[in-house]
Amino acid sequence: MTRMLRVVLVDDQELVRTGFRMILESEPDFVVVGEAADGREAVELLERCPCDVVLMDIRMPRLDGVEATAEVRAMPDAPKVLILTTFDLDDYVFQALRNGASGFLLKDTPADDLVAAIRVLAGGDALLAPSVTRRLIEEFQDGATGRTRPVRGLDDLTERELEVLIEVAKGKSNVEIGEALFVGEATVKTHVGRVLSKLGVRDRVQAVVLAYESGLVTPGADT
Repeated sequence: MTRMLRVVLVDDQELVRTGFRMILESEPDFVVVGEAADGREAVELLERCPCDVVLMDIRMPRLDGVEATAEVRAMPDAPKVLILTTFDLDDYVFQALRNGASGFLLKDTPADDLVAAIRVLAGGDALLAPSVTRRLIEEFQDGATGRTRPVRGLDDLTERELEVLIEVAKGKSNVEIGEALFVGEATVKTHVGRVLSKLGVRDRVQAVVLAYESGLVTPGADT
């Protein structure tokens, strides 16, 4: 029996939610289990309605998607959060990623890409393609102040795990990391898993943020 992927839609525009619902429920293994018109309503809904992935708008009344993401990700068995925005990589998106979102898409993303993104997140990965990572790097470069902060767990990484984290922060896929370090893709996946565990983060998005905030990787480094 096919496992159903449970999705919650959060957007202050009913028409937008209706459009997403129609797209998702055309898939045989997707079910929209709830909708919310703002961040506060979303948090209250998710406290009683578990799901796998939340599609979260950024700019909403009462509680915006940035703060709602932080509250949702602090829940036990928290669902993955996919940010939906019309504003591309603005400051709100970056703060939402820091608050635990596992990726973002523009609202005009093709339907097939939206469906694929939800599958990626539900499968336990982050929606952080190399091209997106490089744009994150550019943002760090634009806003760099030279300040870093200590990151718990960084000193616990082995030399190889540090190498893998640096490659992840450069926006490389597991295959590309394997080629750079002369190891197999399965080995890379194992190292990435250990890195995430030691840093206490759930996905590559958070690992990239920590790599830059710690100063392990510096903006402008060769990517």
